Amino acid sequence: MARLLAHLAGKGFDGCPRHLGWDQLGRDMLSFVPGHVPPRWQRFTDDQVGQAARLLRRLHDATRDLAPALGGEVICHHDPGPNNTVFRDGQPIAFIDFDFAAPGDPLDDVSYLAWSWCVSSRPDRGPVTEQGRQVRTLADAYGLSPADRDRLPAAIGERVRRNEAFWRDVQGDAVASVPRARSAEVLTWTRRERAYIETNREVFIAALGSPGPP
Repeated sequence: MARLLAHLAGKGFDGCPRHLGWDQLGRDMLSFVPGHVPPRWQRFTDDQVGQAARLLRRLHDATRDLAPALGGEVICHHDPGPNNTVFRDGQPIAFIDFDFAAPGDPLDDVSYLAWSWCVSSRPDRGPVTEQGRQVRTLADAYGLSPADRDRLPAAIGERVRRNEAFWRDVQGDAVASVPRARSAEVLTWTRRERAYIETNREVFIAALGSPGPP
């Protein structure tokens, strides 16, 4: 993480904290990014979704010269949800919490972004057709290639399945730091999300279609 944040600083990427070294106990010290972090996932505007997608693209592009030597196309954040995003004046301006960052396929992050910012089984998050349209907005803002647009619906489903597996492992870990009641709640919610995405997969495929205007 320290190497990544130093690299991003050197590339002029300002959408993340700076690594300031370590304290006397060996703990990482990071700069503070002023702003607001949403307490939970919610419904976001098209503009907020587009800004988040462009921020992610800038992050990925800033790592393209670092990632190949580490075995990936880019360095993925792997958890770019709204709860790991700093907002300022109502707009996402930085990602935080790079603990899961690792080399990978950009679509790993884009699919998680699409799920966490646009898609939800909760009725208050809007109809699925509107969610599909917003996923298209995200794909356009990020600049996904036609091939990756075709892959995105399946990638969203795969990302949710991986999240389900993670929480299933946490639920089965007797020494996990997350209380069992909380991990059970998150696991149930993730399974509901996966079923919703699988049921409506054709909606997302149809919504993505071809790229919109730049």
